[in-house]
Amino acid sequence: MPSAFTAVPDGSVTSPGGFTAAATHAGLKSDGALDVALLVSTTSCATAGVFTRNALRAAPVIYDADLLSERPGRIRAVAMNARVANACTGAPGLEAARAMARSAEEAAGLPPRTALVLSTGVIGIPLPIDKVGAGLRQAAAKLSSGGGIDAARAIMTTDTRPKHCAVRLEGGAAITIGGIAKGAGMIHPDMATLLGVITTDAVSEPGVLGPFLRRVADRTFNAISVDGDTSTNDTVLLLANGSSGIDPSRDGALWKVFEEAVIEVARTLALAVVEDGEGATKQLQIHVVGATTEAHAREVGRAIARSSLVKTAIYGGDPNWGRVLAAAGAAGVPLISERITLEAATDGGWFTLATAGATALADTARARRIFQQKTIRLRLDLGLGRAEAMVWTCDLSPDYVRINSDYTS
Repeated sequence: MPSAFTAVPDGSVTSPGGFTAAATHAGLKSDGALDVALLVSTTSCATAGVFTRNALRAAPVIYDADLLSERPGRIRAVAMNARVANACTGAPGLEAARAMARSAEEAAGLPPRTALVLSTGVIGIPLPIDKVGAGLRQAAAKLSSGGGIDAARAIMTTDTRPKHCAVRLEGGAAITIGGIAKGAGMIHPDMATLLGVITTDAVSEPGVLGPFLRRVADRTFNAISVDGDTSTNDTVLLLANGSSGIDPSRDGALWKVFEEAVIEVARTLALAVVEDGEGATKQLQIHVVGATTEAHAREVGRAIARSSLVKTAIYGGDPNWGRVLAAAGAAGVPLISERITLEAATDGGWFTLATAGATALADTARARRIFQQKTIRLRLDLGLGRAEAMVWTCDLSPDYVRINSDYTS
């Protein structure tokens, strides 16, 4: 981590000043676990969001996008629930999202149209708004600056652990950035069954945060894949309440550090999703270099990350490099096979698997040992330019099938 900022122990969305949160069990999860959460800011927040590109957007996504287009500088709260996605629920689902927002605003004593909503869980089931509303009232009664980790637990579905972190800028700029996220399956760029909330006490404007968050998301949340499926509910929010009194955009050097810090929080959360992938036993980092554009590099990386053949080879520890190149060739990006080099990382440097479109594998036993590691790093040089991108994914194991074969039950 760069020395310009440091990790906050047990950091979360409530690490920045002026944010409180709480969570409760509202009866949505059958095991009594936390399933409803509320995040509240003491002041209005400049807010931006990035949402799923799935054509069938869930009611919370529709509601949030509409509210942010109307009041991007007046947001005060985020209400969250697990177990029920409120997706593919038609007009009643949109009314349920509105009712959820109203419940949060009333419970926290906030003005109307100042709360966003996030839902995750099973698609096609009506949201039990009575239970959610009661849960929000219970959460509002115990809001605290230490409640961010419970909020992270409340939005877990098949996640095995809560995902949260925060960093604090060092020196004279007393700015903190924190975040929580959930996600383990149905994860693929643009975005995934992924909910994320990032908060900061920096001063900002919605017009600045919008393009900023899109850049951050492209390098983090949109650079991971677990299973190639894009969800109906994907949402990442960035809220800046300004309680620090410092606007990093007014100082070029400070803005650079601030952006690096936000990317650090987002990347930490995104990688936690990959590491917690449903049934995952290994992680794969794909570094695509030598592309003509960053977009092309990212598309090639994504194509490799979503390949079931690549992911099953990673699970089996099989150095089947041909699957990696085949997936790259299916990305829809112009490639020249004679210019491509594929390498795998070792403790002593890089081991060449293929070069100039032909096998360079002289030591199959060494290659197999590399692919049996828990974390595998591949570097694919396209030999066409200077652009690059990083993508992360995990293996595909039998446990993934087991988890998703009885998800609704």
